[in-house]
Amino acid sequence: MREGVVFDQGRFPRAKIGFVELATEQTIESDMMRLAPAGVGIHFTRSAIPDQITAANLGAMIDGLGDAAAILAPNADLDVICYACTSGSVVMGEDEVKTELRRGAPNAIATTLISGVLQALETLNVGRVAVATPYLDEVNQIEAAYMSKRGFDVVNIEGLNITNDSDMVRVTPSYIADFAVSVDRPEAEAIFVSCGALRTVDVIDEIETRTGKPCVASNQAMLWHCLRLAGITDQQDGLGTLLREH
Repeated sequence: MREGVVFDQGRFPRAKIGFVELATEQTIESDMMRLAPAGVGIHFTRSAIPDQITAANLGAMIDGLGDAAAILAPNADLDVICYACTSGSVVMGEDEVKTELRRGAPNAIATTLISGVLQALETLNVGRVAVATPYLDEVNQIEAAYMSKRGFDVVNIEGLNITNDSDMVRVTPSYIADFAVSVDRPEAEAIFVSCGALRTVDVIDEIETRTGKPCVASNQAMLWHCLRLAGITDQQDGLGTLLREH
């Protein structure tokens, strides 16, 4: 190395967060890069899965997560590493996913997308929730059971029965907003729009205005949770009650 080279902390002195995505994912990267606060590094790797988002395909991902985590910016001293898939998190289970992430990135705090969602609902003091998803019924049943086991009353869950991830990313934000409003029930205290592939971050405030209730969306909750785990407490407008007030 040349003598006298001047170093600083690089572009990301505040924190560095890594995400292990589905190989087919097309929405999460742009959401995270656009919405992360200045000085926070956002890094990505991918793990193999077919385009078909079935329970079997999601469950099979467990074998590749540790290896994917191991090649995610291994020299960057990541603060947090997150498995960035809602449905995969509930199919495989948070503990199982975190174990694999720690195997690949032992020095980072390991978490999952559904962990962020559940923490967000707890922070908002929500017990009863209506859930909108793009998933097949088999995945919805697993998600509802998982949330119920964690103490939440899922008063309604409806899916779009879309099989392919490449179709989920094309659902329009205006349709997502209408769909989220349609799944609401009077007894629900919040609406959860599940799936990182959906462009829900574009319409969170609209959903909250139309329903008068907090809206938790997968990518919004994941970003919030990872930032808080990394010690970043910035609040933001335009992403619902969660990031505006917590």
